Amino acid sequence: MVFLVVGLILIALKFLEIGPVAAWSWWLILVPFALAVAWWQYADATGLTKKREMDKEERKKKERLDKSRAALGMDTRKRR
Repeated sequence: MVFLVVGLILIALKFLEIGPVAAWSWWLILVPFALAVAWWQYADATGLTKKREMDKEERKKKERLDKSRAALGMDTRKRR
């Protein structure tokens, strides 16, 4: 996501001819987009994206169970 934001900022600077970016080659401006594609390929190939999604679902499931147990008065946490 960071690569996309940087790429969009560079495109805006190039298009509006602001600062030294106006003199840069378009190939240099498009590098962040290539890096974003490479990162997505890596994340998908290694399962990083899927693991994060599974962790997020597990966390939601646990919170839902804890909330249900607390509503039923079956709170499993130690009471002090």
